[in-house]
This record gives sequence, structure tokens and C-alpha cells, in this order.
Amino acid sequence: MKSLRWINYILILVFLTSCGGTSTGDDGGIVNIFSDSTPTAVLPTAQAKVTPAPDAQAALTQYLQAYQKSDFAAMYGMLSKASRELINQEDFAKRHNDALNTMSASSVEFTVNSALLSPYAAEVGYNITYKTVLAGDIQRDIITHLVLEDGAWKVEWVEGMILPELAGGNSLAMEYSIPSRGDIYDRDGNPIVSQAEAYAFGIQTDQIDPELSGTLVTDLGRLCGLDPEYIKDQIEASGPGWYLPMCEGTKEEAARLLSISPGGLVYTKYESRYYFKTGLAPQAVGYTQLISPEQMDAYRRLGYNGSEKVGQTGIEKWAEDYLAGKHGGVLRVVSPTGQPISTLGQSSRQPADSVYLTLDENMQYYAQQAIEYFRGAVVVMEVNTGRIIAMASGPDFDPNLFNPDNPNNMALNQLLNNGNQPLLNRATQGQYPLGSAFKPITMFAALESGLYLKDTTYDCQYEFKELGEPILRDWTWQHCQDAIAVGEFCDDSSTTPSGLLTLQEGLMRSCNPYFWHIGLDLYNYDRKTDIAKMARAFGFGSPTGIGEIEEVSGQITDPVADLDAVNQAIGQGDMQVTPLQVARYMAAIANGGTLYRPQIVEKIQPVEGDPKLVFRPEATGTLPVRTENLEIVREALKMVTQNPRGTARWNLRGLQFDVAGKTGTAESGSGKSHAWFVGYTLNEADTGQPDIAIAVIVENIGEGSEYGVPIFRAMVETYYYGSPQSVPPYGRVGEPPYTPTPFGAGNFAP
Repeated sequence: MKSLRWINYILILVFLTSCGGTSTGDDGGIVNIFSDSTPTAVLPTAQAKVTPAPDAQAALTQYLQAYQKSDFAAMYGMLSKASRELINQEDFAKRHNDALNTMSASSVEFTVNSALLSPYAAEVGYNITYKTVLAGDIQRDIITHLVLEDGAWKVEWVEGMILPELAGGNSLAMEYSIPSRGDIYDRDGNPIVSQAEAYAFGIQTDQIDPELSGTLVTDLGRLCGLDPEYIKDQIEASGPGWYLPMCEGTKEEAARLLSISPGGLVYTKYESRYYFKTGLAPQAVGYTQLISPEQMDAYRRLGYNGSEKVGQTGIEKWAEDYLAGKHGGVLRVVSPTGQPISTLGQSSRQPADSVYLTLDENMQYYAQQAIEYFRGAVVVMEVNTGRIIAMASGPDFDPNLFNPDNPNNMALNQLLNNGNQPLLNRATQGQYPLGSAFKPITMFAALESGLYLKDTTYDCQYEFKELGEPILRDWTWQHCQDAIAVGEFCDDSSTTPSGLLTLQEGLMRSCNPYFWHIGLDLYNYDRKTDIAKMARAFGFGSPTGIGEIEEVSGQITDPVADLDAVNQAIGQGDMQVTPLQVARYMAAIANGGTLYRPQIVEKIQPVEGDPKLVFRPEATGTLPVRTENLEIVREALKMVTQNPRGTARWNLRGLQFDVAGKTGTAESGSGKSHAWFVGYTLNEADTGQPDIAIAVIVENIGEGSEYGVPIFRAMVETYYYGSPQSVPPYGRVGEPPYTPTPFGAGNFAP
């Protein structure tokens, strides 16, 4: 196409030599270079002056700039009247968009060159380069015609302006070569997502064998992670003749069920991108779906043919470039009858990479089991690296339902309309007040202010009257009222005031009046923002930087009144934090003061060769606290779990491993309180296993000591033993809970 540029230059020289080209006289006279007759120069008289035409090169530049942005409406608005009569705007946009998509054009570059002008017509040369993903760079030199209409240059459009080869009704065709999508594994290489032969299981209610109905619901419950009683309820509610979708499994996972094949069991085999165990960490791993109409252009420009399933959320979305591999293709020009005319470019496909996550399959499984029947989240993180070992959000969901080839796909609408929002990753996108689990932050602010020492005492009674109005009450007061309501006495450590406490004991007992006093004290000593600043230094109010999955920032504001200050001191008010931020904050206390960026990707592994990306710990900050104060708070967090009066001691009895942490019962604003427990292990020297930080929240359930602590314990036992060893007061992990006694000897609230 370079020859076209030379022809253009020669034409200019010929016109300039024979008739002065587009040059003007001293008076601005213009030579008509497009007349069939011999050009005649305009005489340099005042009466012969002609108003110069607008810049045709600028007009074409504007047109091509709109092309770069795929602003086809703007392009169409710059066409001549005759061109618009030949093609409507919809067809015009479609031809350009189809060409760009078929080429896999990621961008368009151009330079506008020479121009030949007359008062009412112009020829402008330009060079255009399509940067394509599959066919390389496609570069052409093109000359286009413009006409002057209503004082503005308008483009006389022909299909050859896209590519000269498209003149005469030719079109583009891409022959695609698509690699198989990559797999996702846990850190030890156990599959989380892979291409597999799967079975969709369900129940045909009119085929149930009464003698084997118990086996049916028990084994299906085991495979699907469902309570057998729930399956029974579904059968009874549906009546005879219904198909109830249950779950999916591989032949190996469903071996027992397939061998028994009880009456009423229905299964269909299909090929699938399969999510093992009905989805491990589904909110973090994400799911794939067919490319939507809204996404089509973007993916076509990346070299997709439009039929692929692509990552829509989580790791599947973040790692799309790795998991999809590199598509290959051959770009051809074809005649109106579909016959190949020429090849414009081609490339070979390259295999996809696999993604290894930092998650531990077993820890993840039991974390999901622990939160299964609640709304809430569990985050487990190595304290010295930021590596995420487990991230569970309850309720979870089965990402296999998004596959349209799955017969159980009929349950997708029910999932999408579930009021409990199972698609929401509460670990990174749930925002909550932290309640008493925030009190270590307040304690750090108190110590760093110099106004408090670890032995500074405060008399912790039922009521806090330092504000005048309103009078605030400790959690022990509410426990006493609950005891009286059922005819019991306020005569134990959970229903009587805590009395005179040191600062460390105040944290151990989670004394609200003590921490209200600290918040008010700092506020009145013109240290109004100390607690808020300390919270931000611990990572609250801003994203953690995890990057691979979506997260929100939460909120920490400066108090504007004394009531704001006392509320903030116990983790209430307008505070909003995420469970991931909380796990990171506990990890920083545990490791001696370093904030690490949480990470969930261990490595990106190609089919051959070294990993493309490898996990490396990344420190992002250091806590602004003195070493001695850090140790004071760490001692107090151990007292919470080990001292007989500690708020977490009762439900940690018999645990064979040292842990530290803090309970939290956060008022939610509606319904029951949120139950928190946040803490870490202290056993690396003895076990050789890295210590971990754990954050647990259960929404609108009650007290942190009764719900948060047992789930924390289950995670610690799973980490060291491989599975939970104890039975929480509300029932076994993975089974529907029953309501525990809300108070009594040894049970604590905050």
C-alpha cells in the first residue's frame, strides 16, 4: 500500500506544476484543481476574494478520532448527505463494529497525510493501523473523498475506508483456535475448578422408594453438603411428580450414591467446567458464564469468538488472561459468496495457565461448614505472610448452577433471588461495626497517649454516667435482666459488675464503662481523633489491597461529639469494617506490628517452565505503637482466652493449643447483635506450623462468646488436627444450629 502514498505525492506535484495546486496568490485566490477544463487562476482583485474553506485534514482527523473510540454515531454524523442516503446509521455502525471485532482490533492508530483541495471537494490521504490480537498489525494507506456541505467538510464513505480489500462487498472472517481453559487448585494442588465429567443429581418425588428414602436423603445430604432434614422438608413441600435439583458431583465423589442408586434418585452426566465439592470458596473463586451481549465487543476485540465462557467474578475474573490462554486465529478476506480471497494475518494458540491459590482445601471446607447455616464470614490468614488459608462467606452457593449445560441450572433463578445474598463475599464486601473486638485499638490509643498505663484502674459497674445523659449500661446489666426474666439470680461473673479493673483486666472482661471512659477522656483532653487515627493505622477505613478479589474500604470517621467518641471506643457508631480487615489487624498484633497485604494467589503455573507469578509476602505498613505497649495488649488478649474471668474462656476450655483474641457483640441497628471473635494462635515454636489469625462474624445471632468463639475453636482444631474436635454449644459444625442458653455460669457476652 506504500505505492498509493507515492501516487498521491506524484498527483500533488503534477497539479502543482500544471495549475498551481492548492497554492494561493497574495490575495488568497484558489485554483480549482478538480475542473475538467483548463484551470484559470483567479485575478488578484479585491472583488475576486473567496472565503477559504475549512480544514479538510482536521475534519478527517476528527472522523478518525471517533473511529478510535468506536463512536460510530459521531462518525455517521460526519458523512455526506449522499453517503447517508446509501447506508443507515445502524448498518454503518454494524459494518465497522463487525470488522473491528473480527479483526480482534484492540486499538486503531492513524496519521493524516496530504490533501488536495477545491472550494467544494477534497482528497485526503491517511495511514491507518489496526493493532490486532490475533493477526498482528494491519496497516494500509487510504485516500478518501470529502465534500463541502453547509460550510463543513463531510466524508464520502465507501467500505474500502475500513480496509481497501473490503471494496465490492467483500468481508472479513476469522478462523479461531481456542485453548482449553486453565484449572484452579489449592496450594497443595488439590483441584478446586477443572474440566471434568460431572453428574447432576436430583430427586424425582414420585419415584421415591419408602424403604430407601432414609438412604436417599442421607447420602445426598453428605454429597451435597445439605441437612437431610432439609431435603425431607423439600420432598414433603413439593408433593409427588416434582423434580428437585440437588447438586453435582464427579463419579468419584458420588461413587457410594451411584452404587446404591436409591429410588427417586435422578442423575444426568455432562461435560463441564466443574467446581468441586459444590464450590470451594465460591465467592472468592467466582464462576464463569457465557459472554453477555454487553461484554461481547470487548471480548471480541481481545480475540474471543464470543462462544466462550469467561470469568465473571472472583479469581475466575481476575485471572481471565491466564486461565483463557492465548487464542489463535487466521484472518481472511472472503468474497460475498464466502470464498477466501486473501489472508491478512494469523497466530497460533498457546495453552492456558493454571492458578494455584493460597487456600488449604481442608481448612476451606470446614470454614464453609462452620458458617453454612448462618449469614457471616470466616477468614484465616498466616500472621507472618498475609497468605489467606481460608475465606468462607455464608451462605455460600454452587457455582456449577451457572453452567447452562447443567440440568440443575433451573435452580439458578432461585439462587439469584435469594434474600440472604449468597453471591456476596461477606469476608471482603460485608461491612459491620466491630463491637468490643475493636477495644484493643482503643487500648493502644490510651497507652500511646501517655494518659494510661497497663495497671491504671477503673471501677466497672453496671452504669456509665459520665455523659450525664444518656446513661449507658454494661453488658453485665443486660445479662442480669435476662436472668431475672427467667427467675434466676444475678450472682455469677456474667451477671454482676466486674468491679475494680486494671486496663489489661478491662480488656479481658470487655468492660464497656472502662472503654467509654477512655473514649471520653481522650476526647476531653483534646485528643479527639486519637482512636480514629489508630484505627486507620491498623488498616481500617481503606482497602487491604488484596487485589485478586473485590473488596470494600469500610469507614472510620472522626468523632464530632462526646457521644460519638464513647461509641467509637467500643466499636459502635458509624464504624464499618470488613472481616478481612479484622483478620489483618489481628495478624499485625500477633506478628509484632507488621501489616501485610492479604493475598490469595500462590502462583500462576504454565504447562511448561517456571511459574509466571509466585506468592511473596508484601509488608504495607508498620503499627504506630511502642514495643512495650504492643506486648501489654498481647498479654491482655491472652487473658481473654486463658483467665477464668476472660470472656472467651468458657467455650475454649480443653483446647490444647495456646490462642489469644477478643470477643465482640456488635449492635447491628436492626435485629439481634452481630457475634464476633477475632484472634490468633501461639504455637509455631512447638508445632512448626505458621501461626494464623482468624476473624469470625455471625450476623444477627447474639453474642460473640457463644457463636464467634466456637467457630474460631473449630478452625484452630481443624488447622492442627484436620477437623473440628469439639461440639459447639449450638450443635455440631455443619449441622443446623439450635439456640444455646443465652446466659449462665461461664458464658460471657462481648
